[in-house]
Amino acid sequence: MTTKSTTKKTTSKPKAEVVKGPAQSLPKLPNNPFIFEILDVVSKQRTKAKKVEALKKYEEFALKVVLIWNFDETVKSVLPEGEVPYSQYDEQTTSSGTFTTKLSQDIRNMHETGSFSMGVSDQQGRTTIRRECKNFYMFVKGGNDAMNNIRRESMFINLLQGLHPLEAEIICLVKDKRLTEKYNLTQDVVAEAYPDIQWGNRS
Repeated sequence: MTTKSTTKKTTSKPKAEVVKGPAQSLPKLPNNPFIFEILDVVSKQRTKAKKVEALKKYEEFALKVVLIWNFDETVKSVLPEGEVPYSQYDEQTTSSGTFTTKLSQDIRNMHETGSFSMGVSDQQGRTTIRRECKNFYMFVKGGNDAMNNIRRESMFINLLQGLHPLEAEIICLVKDKRLTEKYNLTQDVVAEAYPDIQWGNRS
């Protein structure tokens, strides 16, 4: 008795050829860019590797100060949490409310006029996070605990008023560790880009 063995022929489909396009280069920022410009570039990168690349490319001390304040849990703000009060008086009007409301109005005006005053092209005479970050220690625990709270809060509001609106917005966010509400960035990405940052034991 003989049995016939049948062999099943299998045909493999040719693998689709993967065509890789050119690597997307990071946008070029002006010399001495604002911190919001750097964070905007980082936030828009789609992969962790590109975010790390962007942080490395635009590495600077002021950016690290902002990121440490936001992500290091041992950095404790001594400013009131939440909305920053705001009032302004001039010869015609007296306005009050919150600094967030004022920032929203300023940023809306920038969108309407298309005048974002990027980087060194800013002609408004504003200060920058880069110039002011040396004073941020006064707004965190252990920096200058003897300072009167009213004076500290007044200094903080004066700082915000002197900054570019989008930089002031960053400081309002980081004081409450809420930077990730606006920018797509994590501490893990920051730690990989800046291994020199020592996390913890700061207050």
